[in-house]
Amino acid sequence: MERTQKPTVNKTQVVYGLRPVMEAIGSGQQVERVLIQNGLNSSLLGELRALMKEHDLPFQYVPVEKLNKMTTGNHQGVVAVIAAVKYHSFMELVETLGEKALVVLLDHITDVRNMGAIARTAECTGVSALVLPDHGSAALNEDAVKTSSGALLRLPVCREQNLKTVVNLAKQYGFQVVAATEKGAVHYRRVDFAKPTLLIMGNEETGISPELLKMSDVRAKLPIVGEVQSLNVSVAAGVFMYEALEQRYREAVE
Repeated sequence: MERTQKPTVNKTQVVYGLRPVMEAIGSGQQVERVLIQNGLNSSLLGELRALMKEHDLPFQYVPVEKLNKMTTGNHQGVVAVIAAVKYHSFMELVETLGEKALVVLLDHITDVRNMGAIARTAECTGVSALVLPDHGSAALNEDAVKTSSGALLRLPVCREQNLKTVVNLAKQYGFQVVAATEKGAVHYRRVDFAKPTLLIMGNEETGISPELLKMSDVRAKLPIVGEVQSLNVSVAAGVFMYEALEQRYREAVE
């Protein structure tokens, strides 16, 4: 069902030039990533690298042609993409979550459309927050926001450097950790989603990383009777999130 009001989705904003990018990072703007021209030689490059390291910012080296497509200005070999989504700290957010909290951790989901679709379902089902890694994840750009129908602008989103730290912190706050995996032994409807839950959804190709899988309390699976042995991650996430909503709704009306 379509919402009558949707947040405005802004086009991707970029800051270009060595000094302007450094000023943007230093001023606290939420930078999605920094793109640096291959082979760039500048006396300020070392200073920029130190600043990116201090703020844990992802960056990559790219051909100059890519930067030229992003801006017609004098980019000096550096372009910063400003995040379309405001990020939260999971350490600070977890303290405010209630006993019925459901947090969805997206372990290196790389497809923008999957990311947007998961966020849209998460907002519809009352998910408390999304958590994703700061490297190796789909960019939360205007395409992701549009696919989510604006849900990414409504949901708290945490971008964290270490997902294992997130899992350990969630456990300290009494969350059960549920890994959604076809290798699981527990039917998804046997999971008690009335408890505060951290639900982990894995990468489209490789699934949940082994270290996070080992840290899970429950490995839950969806029944599959066809020849194709896996679901699209956004579809699978939707089934789990609606099961959690159904359990909590049923408990509320009984």
